[in-house]
Amino acid sequence: NGVNFNNYFGRIYQARYLSGIAAGLKTESNKIGYVAAQNKENSEVTGGLNAFAIGVQSVNPDAKVYVKVTNSWYDPAGETNAAKALISEGCDVIGQHCDTPNPQLEAQSAGVWGIGYNSDMSAFAPKSHLCAPVWNWGPYYKEVVDAVRAGTFKPEAVWFGMEHGIVDLSPMSDMVPADVQKAVLAKKEAITAGQAKIFVGPIKDQAGKERVPAGQTADDGALLGMDYFVQGVIGTTE
Repeated sequence: NGVNFNNYFGRIYQARYLSGIAAGLKTESNKIGYVAAQNKENSEVTGGLNAFAIGVQSVNPDAKVYVKVTNSWYDPAGETNAAKALISEGCDVIGQHCDTPNPQLEAQSAGVWGIGYNSDMSAFAPKSHLCAPVWNWGPYYKEVVDAVRAGTFKPEAVWFGMEHGIVDLSPMSDMVPADVQKAVLAKKEAITAGQAKIFVGPIKDQAGKERVPAGQTADDGALLGMDYFVQGVIGTTE
């Protein structure tokens, strides 16, 4: 009957946006690679990639984000090959929405920069890892347990962000210049305080079709149904 069921997730796209700022200010080739786990039909992956690209473009309008899709949440070989392909195309920062550190290992091996996912991956690639969008479910679990104990638990769908502490950006490497770190942290503070939104129009897709009009902000329904890549992203679902 649903009385003890909760659907919960986090706005990891917020942290991806911040990592995009770091990538956009770090790249020298203006080509940034991104290893994606799923194609455009998966709004979690697509929304995260788009937020990353918007972060890149907010500080470096000349930079492009090149995407390779593995179509698997866990494919070590596929993730490695995707990273290699992106590096061969001239990408000097490799981001990812996939589960292994293999893209970071390839970035370090090739002497380029990397942005990980899920956890701080600097232990795997200390010479290249800049930062990573990370998860911390502890605050939410404590909130739910406290509510159950107090008898105030309500079954509901929640989608929390940085203000709840469940999504964040890992500590940035010393390879990220101090002024860049300052810019990223200032934007993080604004997002956490609810003073800055990410998907603010005008936003167009790869074909030039307007998806978010100027002056408007995409609502949660639009984000949860996002099935297109924004302008500045190079690649499809292949």
